[in-house]
Amino acid sequence: MSTQSKPTRRSFFAGLGAVAAAGVAVKLAGKPVEPAAVEPAAQEPTGPGYHLSEHIKKYYRTAKI
Repeated sequence: MSTQSKPTRRSFFAGLGAVAAAGVAVKLAGKPVEPAAVEPAAQEPTGPGYHLSEHIKKYYRTAKI
């Protein structure tokens, strides 16, 4: 007769955890690292219309409650 032991529930769940961890590692290793997007600096609008000027900034500072 062979002396092969029955697989236990503990070894089944240990193997299942190892397979899940390996799957997560493969999935994370496949993602390339992307540099953070840099937003361009806001440009002051030119021409007619509303634009934030020094006297408007002063008003906003003095109007704070």
